[in-house]
Amino acid sequence: MLDTVITYLKSIDPIIAALYATLFTWFVTALGSSFVFFFKGYNKNLMDAMLGFTGGVMVAASVWSLLIPAINMSEGSGFTQVYPAVIGFLLGAGFLYSIDKVLPHLHVNFQKVEGVKTPWQKTTLMILAITLHNIPEGLAVGVLFGGVAAGIPEATIAGAATLALGIGLQNFPEGIAVSMPLRRMGLSRRKSFFYGQASAIVEPIAGVVGALAVTFFSPILPYALAFAAGAMIFVVVEEVIPEAQQNKSSDLATIGFIGGFIVMMSLDVALG
Repeated sequence: MLDTVITYLKSIDPIIAALYATLFTWFVTALGSSFVFFFKGYNKNLMDAMLGFTGGVMVAASVWSLLIPAINMSEGSGFTQVYPAVIGFLLGAGFLYSIDKVLPHLHVNFQKVEGVKTPWQKTTLMILAITLHNIPEGLAVGVLFGGVAAGIPEATIAGAATLALGIGLQNFPEGIAVSMPLRRMGLSRRKSFFYGQASAIVEPIAGVVGALAVTFFSPILPYALAFAAGAMIFVVVEEVIPEAQQNKSSDLATIGFIGGFIVMMSLDVALG
């Protein structure tokens, strides 16, 4: 089935393909959010394992789908070849760090509000936290499709589609992780679902923007790939791992991380 999808994506404009791929990642988030209609709560141990899985997928995707291609397509050798990846990675992590310090938000398992002081409600702050999380994911998929549109050999439809699949897999628990707490805060099931899925709507936007940027400025692709990787790694270290380790089931979160890393690494090597 994946081969059929890849064949179809090859037959259309890469920018449109980026839109479709990131709409898929948004849809999987919505699918996870829909669990609020069928369940009153969720098992914390299972959620910790799923959050760990999310972190593992994001780290593996950052290495195999983003950093390694960024290095391979850079000119020169030795330290010269790795400069674009280092610069892009630092810019991506720095960008998310800056937003994290300025944008008011509340993590799912945290009680402390981060960012500038605001009178906004906790529900709004938590939605902003997940939305912040999703920006680099959409960007990562988009820049790979943009590289295809720019005709860069190291960027392939198969690799971009595989990354979208991996991002989609880890978006499922994210949808659950935002809609269920919103329900516990007193929102209706419909509102909890609506805000849960809406937190991922930035992914198609970031995907198309990233694809267009690389198309018009193809030399920035190595920097753009590393930028997305730096942003994703920042999210994993700042948000995903701490949230997964909040409860007593830290071993499950660790096992989930290892599982997610193996799954994404295997998908990228086998299909990308």
